[in-house]
Amino acid sequence: MADKTRITITLLVVLVVLLVGFVVYSFVIQPAIQGYAVQRQTEGVQIAVSEILKVVAQCQAFPLTVGNQTINLVALECLKQPQQVQEQGQTQGSQ
Repeated sequence: MADKTRITITLLVVLVVLLVGFVVYSFVIQPAIQGYAVQRQTEGVQIAVSEILKVVAQCQAFPLTVGNQTINLVALECLKQPQQVQEQGQTQGSQ
């Protein structure tokens, strides 16, 4: 009889330890890991966007590819510059 009681108590202790471990992991460790991953992803997006803006600000085309589709990103100001130069040249030439 004492042997069965000892086995039952041991089994209950193991189950309680597993339950506590699961609860600690679910509510403490996993959210901390996910928060760290989300923070790193956000930082990566910020770095990527700032690098794209640096290239585009220098009036260089930046190719963006998704799957098999590619578009070139160009700053609108860079597209207007040649027109403004042409307009100024035409205005000065007609004077």
